[in-house]
Amino acid sequence: MPAPATPRATARLQFHKDFPLDAAVPLVPYFAKLGISHLYASPLLKARPGSTHGYDIVDPDRINPELGGEEALERLVAALRAHDMGLILDIVPNHMGVGGADNGWWLDVLEWGAKSPFARFFDIDWNPPDPGLTDRMLAPFLGAPYGTVLESGDLALHFEPESGKIYAQYFEHRFPLAPRSYAMLLSATQEPQLAGLAQVFRALDVDGDRDAIRAAAGLALDMLAQHAKAPEGRAQVDSVIAAHDPRTEEGRARLHALLEVQNYRLAWWRAATDEINWRRFFDVTSLGGLQVERPQVFEATHRLILKLYADGLIDGVRVDHVDGLADPRGYCRKLRRRLEGLTARRPAHVPKGKPLLLIEKILAPHEKLRRDWMVDGTTGYNFMDEVSGVLHDPAGAEPLAATWHAMTGRPAAFEEEAREARRQILRYNLASELNGTSYALRRIAMRDLATRDFTLTAIRRALTEVLVHFPAYRSYLGIAGRSEADRRLLDWAMAGARRTIRETDRPLLELLDSWLGGDPPRGLPHGQRRERQRAAIRFQQLSAPVAAKSVEDTSFYRYGRLISRNEVGSEPSHFAETPAAFHADCRERAKYFPREMLATATHDHKRGEDTRARLAVISELPDEWAATLTRWTRLNSVLKKEVDGEPAPDATDEIMLYQSLIGAWPLELEPSDEEGVEVLVKRLAAWQEKALREGKRRSEWAVPNEPYEAACREFLTAMLANDRPSRLREEVAALVRRLSPAGAANGLAQTLIRCTAPGIPDLYQGTEFWDFSLVDPDNRRPVDFEARKAALEAGEAPAGLLPHWKDGRVKAAVIAHALALRTRQPELFAEGEYIPLEAEGEMAQHVLAFARRCRDTASITVVTRLPSRLLGDAADPLPPAAAWAGTALVLPPVLAGLSFRDALGGDGTASGERLEVADLLRQLPVALLATD
Repeated sequence: MPAPATPRATARLQFHKDFPLDAAVPLVPYFAKLGISHLYASPLLKARPGSTHGYDIVDPDRINPELGGEEALERLVAALRAHDMGLILDIVPNHMGVGGADNGWWLDVLEWGAKSPFARFFDIDWNPPDPGLTDRMLAPFLGAPYGTVLESGDLALHFEPESGKIYAQYFEHRFPLAPRSYAMLLSATQEPQLAGLAQVFRALDVDGDRDAIRAAAGLALDMLAQHAKAPEGRAQVDSVIAAHDPRTEEGRARLHALLEVQNYRLAWWRAATDEINWRRFFDVTSLGGLQVERPQVFEATHRLILKLYADGLIDGVRVDHVDGLADPRGYCRKLRRRLEGLTARRPAHVPKGKPLLLIEKILAPHEKLRRDWMVDGTTGYNFMDEVSGVLHDPAGAEPLAATWHAMTGRPAAFEEEAREARRQILRYNLASELNGTSYALRRIAMRDLATRDFTLTAIRRALTEVLVHFPAYRSYLGIAGRSEADRRLLDWAMAGARRTIRETDRPLLELLDSWLGGDPPRGLPHGQRRERQRAAIRFQQLSAPVAAKSVEDTSFYRYGRLISRNEVGSEPSHFAETPAAFHADCRERAKYFPREMLATATHDHKRGEDTRARLAVISELPDEWAATLTRWTRLNSVLKKEVDGEPAPDATDEIMLYQSLIGAWPLELEPSDEEGVEVLVKRLAAWQEKALREGKRRSEWAVPNEPYEAACREFLTAMLANDRPSRLREEVAALVRRLSPAGAANGLAQTLIRCTAPGIPDLYQGTEFWDFSLVDPDNRRPVDFEARKAALEAGEAPAGLLPHWKDGRVKAAVIAHALALRTRQPELFAEGEYIPLEAEGEMAQHVLAFARRCRDTASITVVTRLPSRLLGDAADPLPPAAAWAGTALVLPPVLAGLSFRDALGGDGTASGERLEVADLLRQLPVALLATD
């Protein structure tokens, strides 16, 4: 029996050189028994050597040899097929790894410039505002200013005897020389034979047929390689290299003159912020943007991916960072058609149904995934936000914000923090991208006598205000202008910009509104239409990284009302979600995207799913949290140092540290365990360094504030020192004990909801047990699969494991039983309708329940919500029966006549119109009922 066309459940694995494809083969039987139908692999195409994530692909035509290559992939897929399982692959169409010496396409562009066949593969502006970069590209890979590097001798020429090529090398970076520049290079000495070769290179017709000149250059390089095979010839080549030795003044002058005639301009890495003329992934200069909207680029980057699908080695794809593409809708529709067109070619023993197509997409709280993209849904960040939101108490939002503002002086509202971060990102991190977009709009202004006097600087100011107030990652403007959804986004941004823009710049907002799709470009002359389209694309490819860098990678590390809501896919201003809103989200998913992925942990999360679940309990205890902060900040004030005239850490970083500390504290860790505390401190120190630099307030990646960071590390270590009279360790451990039972109830709730709600549940590696991880790399630590296999083999029911809840096996058992039900009744969960269930009684707000129904089968999911009040001082996650005070679920007629049994391994049954919650949750804080 082949794997199901629609996955029942997926398991995400992060492959790298220390966990290659063959390492997953012995895990296949475990995942099959757990109820997983498909593995969900991190990118497998050839990435930069040593890559731990695989998103820096350098060759899209090969399976990464560090992972075992295609042979290892075939072994893994054979094991999966033997267990009726499949494989979903993460793909990266937006960018590639650049720089270094391992991306052949990139090196060819450096060598041949705009005449390279790959020149239009990368998103390079060959005619930028800086005339010095016309038909050249900035290469900002130097670790210091160009002149300093040149004098250091670290940038030097090297000869490759096999190819005859001479290139500049700077540490790991290789910079090929343009073939025609070999004439200048070889003329540096008086050797007659080299002078003759120089003439050959000088004769290259750079304006001729591209293939002909490449062939001629190849012959010239072969001649140089042949010449260098003789000892005398090699000595002559070495003399040429020596003549360009940057350690001598004369050699440095020659090397500089040679580099100045290349297709690139070498520069300090910091120059990228202001002058780069090619699109990067966010502000990461080692990742270059691709123009996958070009047919030849799509074919070249997807050739192997489509072959893997046609050959039956993969069953679907997850598209990384779809918002980075020029035309996400067009790309997704094209990829859907290409995959479905290959279905008939797939081997008989693999699924022939609809291939799975998921996209990594961050949705704003008010944003809906476009239904005309022909995708199955997102990779689950929106679900992660929804399920976390419904487990937070909305009553905690205002008092927690007031405490945060009072103790730190930072804004109480997240929106204000995010706007400040957006301005900073546009000013310092993405200035060159802002300049490029402004220049594209300036070209439009110059077309009209009525608008040509609006300067580049004024346009940049107005554009900045629009981006500061833009309420989503991006819009999706097309040749026909704006959709209604896009119109709302632009109206929102323009309204915000009008409040903050200079009065003299206000007229520009109306023009920007027109240029960015307000007046559809379809009716314009061809040249103007292309300019409008280019400007709109640049705007959209800028708004997405501005949102990501300012929100996820900056504001999330500045705003600490409650950091469990500072998560990828979440908007911290949207503090909690009501059960009614959660049910509406699920019903909409069941209707429009029933194959969407459901995630509660990912390789990109800021903190683990159970870290968030524990911190969510604070939303129920805002006064207690305020008192705790008051006490801890007073106790630890003596440990602070002064850096730059300010305390280190300041209140912002201190309070966020406390939240990370109590969120990540392992359940089994005793305050007397020196080794265990030391391990925790190291993990927190790594998180702290990243948080300080991502926050960009008192330190940052570009210019680390080492004294401040050192003071923060020392504060962390001293705070948890065992010999402190204040015994803070014991207080932290006591608070963790206070929060953890309710946190575990939340953890089990989100686990069961993920396994039974509409969509495809995804299990991130290792999160079968409690997941108290922090941001990467902490969330990518090695997983003890043997312990998880042993727990599954034991086959114990969740209720029997609840007394040992701290070891995490109860969570794994809930997953196993829920996925077993999905395996027995696949249609129920793949196609079944979603029915919200109402609760009656004093504690109705503390229970969340829904049913799934498909023809004559049904299931009921019941979880405890906001458990702290119910648990009181209990030492385990199970509320006492009396706490429910007669609260009951009311079943609609379509369910009231059915008989249900316990699907989590118990022997209980239920039927009728009213189900007492105390009976349903007698043994566990969650329940799953199902018809036979």
